[in-house]
Amino acid sequence: MTTVALLDYGSGNLRSAERAVASTGATTVVTHDPDTVLNADGLLVPGVGAFAACMDQLNAVGGPRLIGSRLAGGRPVFGICVGMQVLFDRGVEYAEGIHAPEAHDGAQPQPLGTPGCGEWPGTVERLEANVLPHMGWNTVDVAEGSKLFDGLAADERYYFVHSYAARQWHLNDTGRIAAPLVHWAEHDGCRFIAAVENGPLWATQFHPEKSGEAGLRLLRNWVSTLD
Repeated sequence: MTTVALLDYGSGNLRSAERAVASTGATTVVTHDPDTVLNADGLLVPGVGAFAACMDQLNAVGGPRLIGSRLAGGRPVFGICVGMQVLFDRGVEYAEGIHAPEAHDGAQPQPLGTPGCGEWPGTVERLEANVLPHMGWNTVDVAEGSKLFDGLAADERYYFVHSYAARQWHLNDTGRIAAPLVHWAEHDGCRFIAAVENGPLWATQFHPEKSGEAGLRLLRNWVSTLD
């Protein structure tokens, strides 16, 4: 039986995510116990709220280390919403327009913010949109060859609720696995990363557990790779 651990670190709608994953036929457990997290076939990392608060809670249970340990061993991880955002280097929520002092070597100052898990290079930024949060149903521009979106129509819609996202992708070739598949969406003229498939690390900015049958199909697609 396929087992999926849902990382319990005080953030995210764990129960709806648990019900959605359980509907795929997988055995689910909500936990932050290190042995359970490391030994499960798959790990789901949810996230709701501000980047900094989620990272504080994630750090309190050793989340970055657990995620990194799983990925180092090729063990699948799936991030949802802020659970996707924290996989990047940094989030600048509440720190826009503030910069660190200029480096002595003349390098450009970098935005302040909260360090993330650092699994992917890049910064999670505020969407450049007149209407925020981006809340509701939206299509996704799916990259060719996707396993995550397999069997889903190109005009399918998924449920988003966020004001921040990664708006650039910097990792093209890890040297160890196939180049990542990056899927994009647009809100009010602002393009952002909607989902990523990167070896054992997959993630969505939208909520599959709130996206009806399409979202359940996405989760079934992921769970099917865990066998």
